[in-house]
Amino acid sequence: MPRLRRVPRAEMTDPLVTHFHDRLFSPEREGTATGSPGDWWEVFALDPKIFRHCVKGFQVYREATLDPVLRELGQTRAGWARQSQFVYSQHCKQLRALGVPEEKVRAIPAWQVSDCFGELERAVLAYADALVLDGGRVPDEVFAVLQRHLPDEQILELTYITCMYEMHATMARALRLEFDDRPDPVTEVPAPDGYGSRDIADDLTGGLTVRRD
Repeated sequence: MPRLRRVPRAEMTDPLVTHFHDRLFSPEREGTATGSPGDWWEVFALDPKIFRHCVKGFQVYREATLDPVLRELGQTRAGWARQSQFVYSQHCKQLRALGVPEEKVRAIPAWQVSDCFGELERAVLAYADALVLDGGRVPDEVFAVLQRHLPDEQILELTYITCMYEMHATMARALRLEFDDRPDPVTEVPAPDGYGSRDIADDLTGGLTVRRD
């Protein structure tokens, strides 16, 4: 379950919060139409100011002049790179809604070795990786391709939107929202019963003493 309290509908008083809740939820089903639990909306309802700021961000990216497919490639790759199953899943769906072929959607995790993408699309995916995985360290060669195809205004839109969705991916994981409500996969696998506190390094060296002559 999410790490923060979910605000019940009966406690929601902000008009924007109630508008989105009533638009996205239905008595006929659990969660939202996309299959997500919908707890993002209930947790962010804890603070209507933050809720309103996030929704304005959603409106900004919908109003961008950037090709929506390029926008969604950046968002989807940001979700994958930040390891957010929620952001990645939702934006795979949005790519399909924009008519992107299934083969291309499925190629995003390993875009580097796929021939599904054109020059600009590959630059967008590389740029998303540079923003998310390399903290904004962008090779000049990647940026040159973006500038060859896009005006400065659209590169700014791509930068802002991709970084915004890295933030959403990070928050979803930290708060365990939606499809990111899952335990950390990296936990200790215990030794078998009876192993005790034996020195594992002794096993790895075969019990031999290494001389340091």
